[in-house]
Amino acid sequence: MPDIRIERPHQLGLAKARELAFHWAEEAEQGLDMACTYAEGEAEDVVSFSRSGVSGELLVQADRFVLSAKLGFLLGAFKDRIETEIVKNLDELLAHEDPVAASAAKAAKAKAKVAGKGAKAAAAPARGRKG
Repeated sequence: MPDIRIERPHQLGLAKARELAFHWAEEAEQGLDMACTYAEGEAEDVVSFSRSGVSGELLVQADRFVLSAKLGFLLGAFKDRIETEIVKNLDELLAHEDPVAASAAKAAKAKAKVAGKGAKAAAAPARGRKG
């Protein structure tokens, strides 16, 4: 099975890194249908995640994040694209002065976009043959 391993240093400290990782786990559960468990430790936390086709964990440390994932056969075909998206999103968040606020804003924007599409679909007239 293909593996993804991404390690990113940060200067958030453990408390802020925890906050960001917890927020990520909530978004992964809601937006990606992941089952996540969060275990706090003294020096590092572990977010375990899984869903059909993927499982892994995110290590949360005072100075770095380490994401490891195993992809199933079908998702394995998209390994490069998945890894590129994860890296891009993580790097964008870590570039902000307050990554936690940036993550919350990005999630709110995505939810609003989905809600807007739902409203458009509900307002659109039904299409089909006339009786």
